[in-house]
Amino acid sequence: MSVQPFPDAFDLLCAQYAQRMPVSLEDLAGPTEGTVDLPLHVVWSGRRSYGLEQPRSRMGLYRTVLAEGQRQDLIEFLNRDLLIAQWPVLRTLISRPIRDVWEAAFPELTSVTATTAA
Repeated sequence: MSVQPFPDAFDLLCAQYAQRMPVSLEDLAGPTEGTVDLPLHVVWSGRRSYGLEQPRSRMGLYRTVLAEGQRQDLIEFLNRDLLIAQWPVLRTLISRPIRDVWEAAFPELTSVTATTAA
């Protein structure tokens, strides 16, 4: 009788994040300016309001939504162009499971990172 190993935490997290993914980066129709107030189901404590004009604030918003948001939150709060522009730095601030899932699903993110590093 063979025993099936349990999936490791990394694989479980990757599967969890993959279920939340938008079909396409084009689906990300979030705002590009102004202030974004995240709902309690995304941020249940701490900072909930983010100004998109401030790079650090915008990066915090994207980091939070990528980690805690459901598919509809990703679509509603993230913007395709801002995500791509921020990805080279943002990818260093998020967890490896999130980064791996997003880069596997959207190769254009890795090409932006490679272009920026060159």
